[in-house]
Amino acid sequence: MKKQKQAYIYAIIAVLFWSTVASAFKVSLRYVDVFQLLFFSSLSSVIILFIILFIQNKLKLLRTYEAKDFLRSALLGFLNPFLYYIVLFNAYSLLRAQEALTLNYTWPIMLALLSIPILKQKIGFRSILAIFISFLGAFIIATKGNIISFKFTNILGVLLALGSTVIWSLFWIYNIKDKRDYVAKLFLNFVFGFIFILIAAPLFSKISIPDMRGLFGAGYVGLFEMGITFVFWLKALQLSRTTAKVANLIYLSPFISLIIINRIVGENILVSTVIGLILIVTGIIVQQYTARTRVSS
Repeated sequence: MKKQKQAYIYAIIAVLFWSTVASAFKVSLRYVDVFQLLFFSSLSSVIILFIILFIQNKLKLLRTYEAKDFLRSALLGFLNPFLYYIVLFNAYSLLRAQEALTLNYTWPIMLALLSIPILKQKIGFRSILAIFISFLGAFIIATKGNIISFKFTNILGVLLALGSTVIWSLFWIYNIKDKRDYVAKLFLNFVFGFIFILIAAPLFSKISIPDMRGLFGAGYVGLFEMGITFVFWLKALQLSRTTAKVANLIYLSPFISLIIINRIVGENILVSTVIGLILIVTGIIVQQYTARTRVSS
């Protein structure tokens, strides 16, 4: 029971941290551009993950990896953090934070879709229903509830937000097949991702010390979106008697995020956003219930 309580504490901390990052993205982008935000947040993430590896005495694991392991990390690092956050940050720069957040939250449904051709998984009626429910929610958010007129808030921003879910899902699928220590492989992903960022940033932006508010925001994103929060979440899953006991807490994150967006960013939360988010989460729950039923049967 003591371990389960600790699991809940770690999970709640992770959920609260993740609930703040949408606001951190939007506020930081007021003071830095997409590539500057990615550069400084990735740099801070590499530093914090290195410190975590050092504290956990896992740096020695890096010496055991072969060339193919580093190549895998380079490919995954290209997907995340490099490509994923370029697309996601651009979506946040074009959309309201509440819209980018909720549209990005459709990634579990996108994961289910991509698992069909990549993992050869079959899809049943309930999975199709789950996908329909979630994308109906996304459509309501993208049109601000004007579903008849098909008038989108910002079509490019919507496509980027949904596109980020494709990249994240691909990263998740190929990351599942990688059985190395999670913190070690995440560190290597960010090291290689940062190398790609070092190449791309001078081509599309200017790397210099930005406004301190932007620098602080980037550091915050690197620490709590990309770095230490994953460690808290993994610790919660490790301590919990079952994954489901803590995994369901993640559904609180987008709703808490909307409250923080309202308070910190100053956005009025639209009714269409809330309705759309409820539909998205409902679809995800239906999909995950279907997947658990399939596994247990």
